[in-house]
Amino acid sequence: GRSCPEPVLLTKKALAQSFQGLQVLVDNTTAKNNVARFAENRGYKVAVAEAGGTFTLTVGK
Repeated sequence: GRSCPEPVLLTKKALAQSFQGLQVLVDNTTAKNNVARFAENRGYKVAVAEAGGTFTLTVGK
């Protein structure tokens, strides 16, 4: 339910604290695309799943 750029900023903060990666849940396509692009541009792999209007992005090395 958060609007951009908040999901990207929260992802950036979480990645700075996590060595194992993380899962990000968003509920709109724009946030999904922005978070995925942000992570991929920093060398992370991103897997996306969608269920019931919620996108789960699994971000890891």
